[in-house]
Amino acid sequence: MDSPVKDIAAGAPTSAGTTAAGGTVTGGTATGGTATGAGASTASSTASARATRLGPVALVVAGGLSVQFGSAVAVLLMPRAGALGVVTLRLVLAAAVLLIVCRPKVRGYGRADWGTVVAFGTAMAGMNILFYQAADRIPLGAAVTLEVLGPLVLSVIASRRLMNLLWAGLALGGVLLLGGGGFDRLDPVGAAFALGAGAMWATYIVFSARTGRRFPQADGLALAMAFGAVLSLPFGIVEAGDKLLVPSTIGLGLCVALMSSVLPYTLELLALRRLPAPTFAILMSLEPAIAATAGFLVLSQALSLTDALAIALVIAASMGAVRTQMKRVSALPPQA
Repeated sequence: MDSPVKDIAAGAPTSAGTTAAGGTVTGGTATGGTATGAGASTASSTASARATRLGPVALVVAGGLSVQFGSAVAVLLMPRAGALGVVTLRLVLAAAVLLIVCRPKVRGYGRADWGTVVAFGTAMAGMNILFYQAADRIPLGAAVTLEVLGPLVLSVIASRRLMNLLWAGLALGGVLLLGGGGFDRLDPVGAAFALGAGAMWATYIVFSARTGRRFPQADGLALAMAFGAVLSLPFGIVEAGDKLLVPSTIGLGLCVALMSSVLPYTLELLALRRLPAPTFAILMSLEPAIAATAGFLVLSQALSLTDALAIALVIAASMGAVRTQMKRVSALPPQA
């Protein structure tokens, strides 16, 4: 199997524009019009390059906001359908929306392509099932904190730069602080589910990138979501039964599906086509901070001073990762 870093880096852009010439000199006098035009062109090129670099970062942040506020809505839905019922509603309805919108082609793909879809769909289903099982046993903040360790470990393993290790360590400190130091009091089964969800999250990152390169637009995501929905369906039926067919429950489930699956997965798939694995993985450490904000605004869960400090550490690590990525892209030679 090819290296995940190699696979993901292959989809990254090589450069973001060229530098204009600084003008011409005739008889010791610079031609002002040419210099002015070149300066304007350079400024425009720089602005365009910066927007190109920030684009995938904005996609990841928007996806995080969507998925965590969708998770807050899912908490409100759990008393009606149970944890596994919510997972089934989320994946089945999200798959239906994506299949209708994308109408992906199923012909013309090889065994490796379908293997990637199966792995991606399995990772999505496993990540959701394990996380909601964890949230059913331990506090949501602790569950998210343990889950995010998966992408952080991926960041450390995949990184080839010392600075990325530094940002990963800072983010790790933040998410551990957000856990409040109470991990020794957690239900060990719930903690194990959360760690398993983190492993599935890291797997999701790798196969999301591969799927994005093998299939056009969001076709691969739609097919993988459908496979994940099929995997989750028996669990949801066993736990919730005909409660899944209540119209109001379906309505809330559709809201969760759009906010927690369709929108964030699409945004992240697009981002992973242009963002290296280490940077993306560290940006994923924003999730506990966003989750804490969503809990405060939607579920009236107050933030302590320790929580605020933890969020600040996580955001600082994410900002550092973004700046490191921007400098790396700027240092690359311009395209011919």
